[in-house]
Amino acid sequence: MTDELQSAMSEFERTRGQMMVVGNQKQQLSFHANSLKAALDELAKTKEKKVYKAVGNILILSDTSEVKKEIEAQKETADLKVKTLQKQEDAFVDKLNKLKQTIESAQKPSNEGSKKAAKSDF
Repeated sequence: MTDELQSAMSEFERTRGQMMVVGNQKQQLSFHANSLKAALDELAKTKEKKVYKAVGNILILSDTSEVKKEIEAQKETADLKVKTLQKQEDAFVDKLNKLKQTIESAQKPSNEGSKKAAKSDF
């Protein structure tokens, strides 16, 4: 196995691991953004002027409009992070495809050579 092939295979595994980490982060943030959206939907339905919000281990009575603004800001931030992670994930996919092509092209000549050697043995 050539050094170039070995290097490409190592890079492929590292990139795949990084992509999996980014994918997990994106999934968690997407779940968080969906939870925030559900909270916003509930706030939109309520006619209450005050609602309770969790702050650490306690609940505090707050203005509904203020809580709504806070949650909207959190959701916007989460959505932006999800988009960023999606771009990173797409970049990893492109890199993995290029590395796959490099690995496959590096293996082709050795595969053809071993086929010829196997045919000549018979």
